[in-house]
Amino acid sequence: FSKIIQQKKHSHCIFAGNATSLMYLQEVVFEYIFFICLCRCEQGDMVTHTAWLNRSSILYAGEDKWSVDTRVSLVALNQMEFTIKIENVDMTDEGQYVCAVQTSSRPRTTSVHILVQVPPKIINLSRDIVVNEGSNVTLMCQANGKPEPSISWNFISNSGDLASEDEFLEISSINRQRAGTYECTAVNDIGTDVQTVDIVVNYAPTMSEGRDVGVTLGQEGVLECEADASPMADFEWYKNDRRISNGLDGIEIVSTGSLSKLTFFNVSDGDLGNYTCVAINKLGSSNTSFLLYCEYNLYMIERVLLAKPVSDVATLFLKKLGYCV
Repeated sequence: FSKIIQQKKHSHCIFAGNATSLMYLQEVVFEYIFFICLCRCEQGDMVTHTAWLNRSSILYAGEDKWSVDTRVSLVALNQMEFTIKIENVDMTDEGQYVCAVQTSSRPRTTSVHILVQVPPKIINLSRDIVVNEGSNVTLMCQANGKPEPSISWNFISNSGDLASEDEFLEISSINRQRAGTYECTAVNDIGTDVQTVDIVVNYAPTMSEGRDVGVTLGQEGVLECEADASPMADFEWYKNDRRISNGLDGIEIVSTGSLSKLTFFNVSDGDLGNYTCVAINKLGSSNTSFLLYCEYNLYMIERVLLAKPVSDVATLFLKKLGYCV
């Protein structure tokens, strides 16, 4: 070998079978990816000694392996070529690689700087959190990669709001409308990594105004109340400030999720009156009132239809039909 190629742009590294300039070699690091570096000489003087070095550390001196890294191996060593292979490339492999050859006339070297590019990976992310309404919230998302990834936060909602273009997302005095899933996205030229954080916002119950219900005696009657709360509210029913116990004859209370129902299977005169539904969770309570009234009243028949009192016999007959006194 009379001459070794000395210009970086003429050295070659084979990455997964593709020739690439060593001077600006950029590798995407995934598991099982490798690169092969070739040091090729022209015919001429006899080669007596060879070595591959990385940051002043000898990887191979001829056939002798000096590196303790099991990923480094010798591919070829002859008068024309001195080639090494590095498998499972990662960021620690970035840097300058030098091929040194001693010939019968003089020593020669050539080098290449390996630039390893890595897709983004989110390495530090806030956990899912539960907060009370009105609290200040800060979410953090950190990622590594090369080139350095840009980070953004998005609120996963119908509007798809962009929440932040920074690794920190700050929400002041959070309200229930901002509860949900937040998505952190890390992006560079190589790829994208996405992870999510869920925020649960707790708040005291709120209820809409109760709706009065007209019933017929002897028939079924139902009062319903609904509460918006987080965590879900427990319900209590009262009549004239006295709590109603589930299981009383002819009465059933069923609460499922945000809805509670008070059912009268056979409405009597004693069931008519004012009722209050109370929703309670650890942050507070709310209530709404109802009037359970008789839909068909004898007073209405007397004054509006007959313009005179109804006889006792007629009264008994109408009461059997469900009219109220």
